[in-house]
Amino acid sequence: MFTTVLRGLAAASLAVLSLTVSTPAHAAEVLPLSEAVSRLPVDIESRAGYDRDAFKHWNKGDDPSDGCHTRSEVLIAEAVEPPTVGPRCRLTGGTWWSYYDATWVTSASGLDIDHMVPLAESWDSGASAWTPERREAYANDQGAVASLVAVTARSNRSKADQDPSTWLPPAADVHCRYVAEWVGTKLRWALAADEAEMAALRETAAGCPDQSVTYEPAE
Repeated sequence: MFTTVLRGLAAASLAVLSLTVSTPAHAAEVLPLSEAVSRLPVDIESRAGYDRDAFKHWNKGDDPSDGCHTRSEVLIAEAVEPPTVGPRCRLTGGTWWSYYDATWVTSASGLDIDHMVPLAESWDSGASAWTPERREAYANDQGAVASLVAVTARSNRSKADQDPSTWLPPAADVHCRYVAEWVGTKLRWALAADEAEMAALRETAAGCPDQSVTYEPAE
């Protein structure tokens, strides 16, 4: 009788444990680039009402206690040789690789933090309907390594707010990677693509049979 009671208590404890252990809301998906492109919703884009200030950035970053805002946290995370972090998160030294244009950079001031899918493009593609809080989360997204990328100011400003139908990185050998990260970012944030953009993505994907896309939907 006593053994039966113990077994019953153990079973009950396991049942409670199974209910209290949380599982991830979304699992990361890995897809061939061509399949990932096909999952993008196609829609007409509109920039009506766009204001860059609708996307609060940079905010206090993932760790508000470190004294660094998002830009600095990304620079620290992406450094090939880490910079020295001084008072008020002042960065000195360090080395970075700007993959857009295959360029080494040895000063944080020479880098921009690019939104893989530019703020204006995200607005056109669905972010216009978001809450201010979701736009802030998007503009400071460090939950996916491809969302924000440290690149030379020159290459970032050349890209501006263009999509892959009108701009690809100067370094031709990274086009597969770039398009995969673009598509992954759009899938992560459930953003659409217009017809011209889709045509360019399909064309690039056709030449990248071994390229995969990894993404996890944003909360």
